Amino acid sequence: MATGIASRAAPTAAAAAVLTKATLRSAQLLGLNNAALARTVGLSESTISRMAAGGRTFDLGTKSAELAALLVRVYRSLDALVGNSERHRKLWMTSFNREFNQAPREAIETVEGLSRVVRYLDGARALI
Repeated sequence: MATGIASRAAPTAAAAAVLTKATLRSAQLLGLNNAALARTVGLSESTISRMAAGGRTFDLGTKSAELAALLVRVYRSLDALVGNSERHRKLWMTSFNREFNQAPREAIETVEGLSRVVRYLDGARALI
């Protein structure tokens, strides 16, 4: 029985590590610093710093992990829309958007704003 538990723990740990790495990379490519990422996923800035140093991962199944997955979706959708252009990606994130009544970078700092940005980008991708 202990073998079964150990075999389930390894994929979970690997998935948590992948989510953490993808979230940190997405945040960097979206122009978010650790403080902004912390506000977006609902963790402390020191926890984000520990994640960046490799000392911690997201706990799968938690609200912060769900928010992290949404942030990765924001990056992936936006990157597809702007053709992998860092300049256009960062410009879109920092420019005022009437749909959100603020810049997407600010909007994603709330759960409602993050989900609105995801829906907006998903809708835009459906058009291309």
